[in-house]
Amino acid sequence: MTGDLTSVEATWADPGSSPREVGLVRIPLRVLDALARGDGESAERLAELELGPYVTGPDCLWLWEIRSAQLLASPDDHAWVTRLIVDGRSGDVVGVAGFHGAPDQRGMVEIGYRIDPARRRRGYARSALQVMLTIANAHPGVHVVRATVTPDNLASRALLDQYGFREVGEQWDDVDGLETIFERPAG
Repeated sequence: MTGDLTSVEATWADPGSSPREVGLVRIPLRVLDALARGDGESAERLAELELGPYVTGPDCLWLWEIRSAQLLASPDDHAWVTRLIVDGRSGDVVGVAGFHGAPDQRGMVEIGYRIDPARRRRGYARSALQVMLTIANAHPGVHVVRATVTPDNLASRALLDQYGFREVGEQWDDVDGLETIFERPAG
C-alpha cells in the first residue's frame, strides 16, 4: 500500500488486492475551492491534471461545496475526505472516493464513491472500495465502516454485500433522498 493517513499528500493505493490499479489522490485545498465555485477550468489548471466534465460539472458540484465548507470548519478532515480516483494505467480521472470525515466518537467512518457514468462497470468502484477498506482497517481509530446507498442502486448494494457490509437501517439524505445504511467492522 502506498500512502497512509499520516501524509495527506500521499496517494492511497493498494494495487496488490485491486482488480484494476487505482490511486486515490488527495485534492489540494485550492483545487477543491475552485471546484466548489464551479470553476472547473481553474481547478484543472491548479491540479495540473485533466479532471474531466464529470468531476468539474454539475454532477459533483454539490459534493465540492460540502467538502470545501467542511474543511474550513475542520481542517484535520482533509486527510480523510473525497479524493480523485485515478486509473493507474491511463492516468485518467474516473471518479471520486473517500471518507466523509475522520472517525467519529464510536470509531466510525463513512465511505463514499462516485464513478463517471462513462466509466462505470469497469471495476473502479470495487478498486476504490478496496483501497478505502485497506486504509480503514489499518487505522487504529477506525472500528466501523459505513456506506449509504439509495435503494435502487443495486450495483453498489451488491458490491457492499461482497465485502461483508450488512444493512443496519435507513436515513433521509437531502441530496440523495432515502438511503439504506450498511456497516461492517474494520480490521
